[in-house]
Amino acid sequence: MEIDRVLSANLSAPISQLSNYPITQSPPMYPIDAHFDETFASQMAKLEAYNKHYYRPNSYLHKWWARRCGSTFRLILKGLVTDTAVQDYYAPGGLEGRVILDPMMGGGTTLHEAIRLGANVLGADLDPIPVLQARATLTDVSLAELEEAFAQFYGTMQAKLAPFFLTTHPETGQRTPLRFVIYGARRWANGTAVIVVDSLTLRIGNDGSVIRLCPECQAVMRGDEPHHCQPAADGLPLLEKGNTWGRGRRSPVSDDLTIPYWRRYVPLVVVGQNGGGGDLFFKTPDAADRETLAAADRQREGLAFTRPDFTVEPGRKSRQLAAHGVNNYLDLFSSRQLLYLAQAIRLLPDFVPAVRLNLALLVSTSLEFNSMLCGYKGKNQRRPGAVRHTFSHHAYSFPHTAVENNPLYPDKASGTLQRLFHTRLVNGRVWAQSPRERQMAPSGRQPIGTERRPQQDSFVEISGERDAGTEVAEFDQIRPDDRRKFWLRQGSSARLDLPDGSVDFVVTDPPYFDSIQYSDLAAFFRVWLRQLLPDTVDWAYDAQLSAVDPHRLDRESRYTEILSQIFGECARVLGADGRQDGDGRQDGDGRQDGDGRQDGGGRQDGGGRLIFTFHHWNPKAWAALTIALQRVNFRLVNRYVVYSESHLNVHVAGMKALLHDVVLVLAVGEGPSVDGRYGRPPVTPITTTDSEQFCRDCGALLGHLLAANLPETEVQAAWQQAIK
Repeated sequence: MEIDRVLSANLSAPISQLSNYPITQSPPMYPIDAHFDETFASQMAKLEAYNKHYYRPNSYLHKWWARRCGSTFRLILKGLVTDTAVQDYYAPGGLEGRVILDPMMGGGTTLHEAIRLGANVLGADLDPIPVLQARATLTDVSLAELEEAFAQFYGTMQAKLAPFFLTTHPETGQRTPLRFVIYGARRWANGTAVIVVDSLTLRIGNDGSVIRLCPECQAVMRGDEPHHCQPAADGLPLLEKGNTWGRGRRSPVSDDLTIPYWRRYVPLVVVGQNGGGGDLFFKTPDAADRETLAAADRQREGLAFTRPDFTVEPGRKSRQLAAHGVNNYLDLFSSRQLLYLAQAIRLLPDFVPAVRLNLALLVSTSLEFNSMLCGYKGKNQRRPGAVRHTFSHHAYSFPHTAVENNPLYPDKASGTLQRLFHTRLVNGRVWAQSPRERQMAPSGRQPIGTERRPQQDSFVEISGERDAGTEVAEFDQIRPDDRRKFWLRQGSSARLDLPDGSVDFVVTDPPYFDSIQYSDLAAFFRVWLRQLLPDTVDWAYDAQLSAVDPHRLDRESRYTEILSQIFGECARVLGADGRQDGDGRQDGDGRQDGDGRQDGGGRQDGGGRLIFTFHHWNPKAWAALTIALQRVNFRLVNRYVVYSESHLNVHVAGMKALLHDVVLVLAVGEGPSVDGRYGRPPVTPITTTDSEQFCRDCGALLGHLLAANLPETEVQAAWQQAIK
């Protein structure tokens, strides 16, 4: 078989030594063809991965998943700059007038990094949320206009809804805004209704004092203060998760699926804040608190929401909702939370489109902190924040102790509109006008795990850059001398409405092979954005066009099929097929390259670059990727490895997770930059004990297999042999 020639058993060199083999022996066309500063990239990524929104605040207006580090993509794009004067990471610009495409833009990292460098950017995604977020964060709306609009919006929301979020201070007797309400889950145990909480302890103070719930009467108790039990309002036993119930034996606890999800929670504690920014107070709900909840429930019945608009569609993640008897997203929200959403929907049409878009995304992203899927994590006073947000893990979770947040709390508390406006919008807009980068000390930087913000590191403003641009409705509105124009498209990138040879570079991050189904999770937000912004995008989202369609069982062939179509479009729009542009014209829009040279017309083979990051443990994923690239004649120019995931990330902690990405630099066909002269890879299995080396070896093997151009069945066999 041909595979026996490619994977020769007689070779003794381990695959890890492939890093010493030149991927291509031709003169590099772009700096990244031959060099990428992996050490610097990984140092930056280790800092950024710990707290990404702090480093790129303008990219984080709305929730999205699996974003790559902006610093990594900045360095990738700098590797495409041919003018040596601005190739440095900290030098402004370098891609002025270039056209950069991201056909799977997700969180929009490529678009933001490229537009800062002066490029015109094109972004596409199936899901409407990435399109809306990119439009909001790339559009240059003045901060003053946003602040004025938010003050009006928030003020009206407060005037209409504040009475629903008030409580009585237990000491002063004054009516005061509540911070949040803590609920216990109503469950069945041995045929008896009980209330279950994650912990009876509510707060451990810095001085060691403890506030907890009485398991007998549900009252809030403070330290060793005398306590006399009074009958609980509902008379139900209160249990800590994992405790026994009934005859001293551990009993299975089950949901009561006969009632809506939001009604399965019982209010146990109202939490507010003492005046002057003092400590929190914890109190048992009184009669006025219960009447406020009842009033909100009565208002809920009259809200103009149509339940079919909020139906939970089947998916690999949303099936978790079905297992808990949830078939409608409305049931995941308390009555007060629905009143908040209904009022926002009524107010938003009063604002101009660009402002309305920003405010709608702000309300939508606030739902991550304002649903009955939010848990409580405020037990330790030293730990900031009390709300464990809806997607603290890449899945739905169903806490025993739920938190109903107050989104209209007047101070900048966790998950409130006030806080989110300042952290997501204000910080983002300020940063967008004067982007800055972490400046690394020449030496002596401490590991991220021992010092999160090393004193020897500092931020430096990149003078002359801006993370903003001007949107165009059609691609042909981008002229050769334009800078920082952006064009967004919602839909499949298997067919792009772009001319042949119209793009200089494609830089992206493909979906994960066995995707965690981010679009399925995003339906939690989509059903509300459809109400908040009904006419802005096509809300008829078709998951069957996704490379990771949750309804298809044959993931491998589906992934290969869709990616090969997308990569085929990338090859076409790069114009890197050895021909002149499709109409016979020179590539001669007269544009100059970044180094002042004319583009020369008639772009040659290998002239454009497709660059993306990838990692996966599964040999099927690598085989699917290799075949998708092979079908459209892409060849590897070079590959590099960078750090990508913080080991402190709750989504990977304690798991055998890859903490690195391989950066794949590809071009189409045989040409001056891709000559196919690869050494034969050995049969030695790729190491699976080292994340960095694993990614490096997989990247090298992918390059060799693309050059060998094996039958697809043998590509699959090669990966199965290489990754055990």
